Amino acid sequence: MVEVVYEDNNFVAVNKPAGMLVHGRGNSKSQVADREETLVSWLLRHYPKIKNVGDDPHERPGIVHRLDKDTSGILIVALNQKTFNYLKKLFQEHRIKKTYIALVYGKLKGKGVIDAPIGLKSGTIKHSVRAKSMKMVKDAITEYRVIKHIEKNGKSFTLVSLIPKTGRTHQLRVHMNYIHHPVVGDTLYGPKNNTLGLKRQFLHAASIEFPLPGGSRIRLEADLPEELKKITDKAEA
Repeated sequence: MVEVVYEDNNFVAVNKPAGMLVHGRGNSKSQVADREETLVSWLLRHYPKIKNVGDDPHERPGIVHRLDKDTSGILIVALNQKTFNYLKKLFQEHRIKKTYIALVYGKLKGKGVIDAPIGLKSGTIKHSVRAKSMKMVKDAITEYRVIKHIEKNGKSFTLVSLIPKTGRTHQLRVHMNYIHHPVVGDTLYGPKNNTLGLKRQFLHAASIEFPLPGGSRIRLEADLPEELKKITDKAEA
């Protein structure tokens, strides 16, 4: 279920649930009816005025940024072209701060910065920082800070705050795997099975902060979903 966190005349912020794609290919009403629900199909029903907004309104109307299908959390959508252009420029200039919460394997310590370029591993859908043959390699930087250590089922985990300074595909997942602390539930970059029984990856876009055209700043937050709260609340910190 999509939760509206904030809305005004220019944009809406939603809490996207895990398991929902942001968009598919083509989003006309007839096409959407034959496919699974996406965030865009939901948006078109509730905010039909976005249908002509964006760089590619046929496929992703109003969408300025995305979240992976199995990542939940805050996402902002432009309701008009002027706001879309403004938000797009903020992203390009790295003036939007996004903070994620993740549970990772092992006992990560303190805080730090991961500065490791990411590319697409040849012949796969996986991104990597150290494959021998990569294409479309781009700089990628992630800041991390430990929130708390957790012991559960005889294994060590770390709840961590992640701030991407760049916006590469799968960046946080790739970077955490790179430092040998993959995200729990991430079967693409981490273990195929997880001891916590999660049916999704423990990665949640908790907040987004950016300047408004008038000069003030806005910070929007999305609560951690219940299936993730249960793990951290019942665990032994």
